Amino acid sequence: MLSIGIASTGVLTLAYFAIAGHLLDRGGIVSPQYSHLDVLWSVMFVIISVIYRPIEQLLSRTIADHRARGIAGLPMRIPITIQGAFALVFLLVALPLHGELADHVFHSDTLYWIFVVGIVAYAASYFARGWLAGHKYFALYGGLVFMESVSRIAFALAAAVGITHGQSAIAIGIAAAPFVSLVVVPAAFASRATRERDAAPATDAALEGPAAEGIEEAVSDLSIRRGGGFAVSVSAIQLAEQTLLNAAVLTIAATNISSSPLPGLVFNVMLITRAPLQLFQAIQTSLLPHLAGLEVTRGRAAFARAIRLTVLAIAAFAIAVAIGLLAIGPFVLHHVFHNGYAYSRFGLALIAVGMGLHLSAGALNQAALARGQATRAAALWLAAAAIFVGWMLTGVIGDQILRTEVGYAGAAGLLAAGLFALYRRGSPTASASAT
Repeated sequence: MLSIGIASTGVLTLAYFAIAGHLLDRGGIVSPQYSHLDVLWSVMFVIISVIYRPIEQLLSRTIADHRARGIAGLPMRIPITIQGAFALVFLLVALPLHGELADHVFHSDTLYWIFVVGIVAYAASYFARGWLAGHKYFALYGGLVFMESVSRIAFALAAAVGITHGQSAIAIGIAAAPFVSLVVVPAAFASRATRERDAAPATDAALEGPAAEGIEEAVSDLSIRRGGGFAVSVSAIQLAEQTLLNAAVLTIAATNISSSPLPGLVFNVMLITRAPLQLFQAIQTSLLPHLAGLEVTRGRAAFARAIRLTVLAIAAFAIAVAIGLLAIGPFVLHHVFHNGYAYSRFGLALIAVGMGLHLSAGALNQAALARGQATRAAALWLAAAAIFVGWMLTGVIGDQILRTEVGYAGAAGLLAAGLFALYRRGSPTASASAT
């Protein structure tokens, strides 16, 4: 169910932008309205990933670790406080910049308010994701992201059949999606209540034993002393990952006139990696809580086997995508996005290679988080992101789309190599906690 939900999200996200492109573009030329919608999506999900994904990872890792060690409860005050603080800081920055963002970034007051409302709403959505992943309610997690993608594309379809029309009507789906996704939360609490009722006798016995004081101390320590540090490290990782995905669109948008089609074209190319990355979230979401207690409970060999199988599956997938893009990539993109740009088949295949390296880096990153190496992993991600931004700004390759394709593959390769070296070093301590 998790794989179906997240795979559907990737497909429906691609379909959402394909429909938007057909509706907003004119005569096969990428319109400024479509490019502004791309910029909204790019900026929004950079911020969401940086400020909210850390709490998802914190909850997922910590709840899974507690469950593996037999610790019954997890204080929610610290994660809620951190998440709320991130949302408040966002509002304190975004609201005073209303005019600047509306006029010069999104070129629309409506898009600005979709941006603000959507980001605030995603605070609850990502908190729910972390809670669901930590408890291994993966079917409900899949349902959450599926409802999100379905509700978003419903607004594009409404415009396609003539119920609504225009950029704003399509874009509202981006802000509505996180609200709709939360319909799965009541089912999650009902499932948890049943599980806790069944496990109550064993839990009570554990809390009355001699280890009770140590368990309570461990819970407090994990939440208060280390939660903030983990969140900062994962924020840096998410910032770097979103930089790899969005820096090309944003730098090109910043260095070209507002009516240039280049940001939209680059966004279309990067969708080749965005869709698989969304699909890979199913693996990442289940991989972190799985790895959290695996090395302790089943040994290093089981941990290594999980990583090896994941990376081999990614490599096979990336090779297949690269071959497919070499064969029919330009034809498919031309018909999906309905524009006349001549996409390079070799450049598209290079994006597929970068996507495979990026996905492998994601798997190795989950191993680092599970082993308590979040700070070192963050340093590697930030270095790769800085190299990519520097590359995009140098202008070594005049063709900005080709520059994006080469730079992304190169930065992803450096990142994967660095994380593999970190993985080979192993866990600093057998019992290290990533939080």
